[in-house]
Amino acid sequence: MVQAGCLWRKLPAVFFGVSRPTVHRRFTEWTKYGLWEQIHHELLHRLQVAGGIDWTRAIIDSISVRAVKRGT
Repeated sequence: MVQAGCLWRKLPAVFFGVSRPTVHRRFTEWTKYGLWEQIHHELLHRLQVAGGIDWTRAIIDSISVRAVKRGT
């Protein structure tokens, strides 16, 4: 299995100004409410408006999209 990022226990809590459990709880809440997808869409929108995206090229990351063996 492929993983990205780091373990919660390895986060340097001093940089966040809150405890690791608080960081984890907030991350979980933000994920539940779709914050990361909203940020992603807003970034794509701003890049499109600024002419910073070339939609003629694309890459699908197999960590995000499951690659099915012998699929179409």
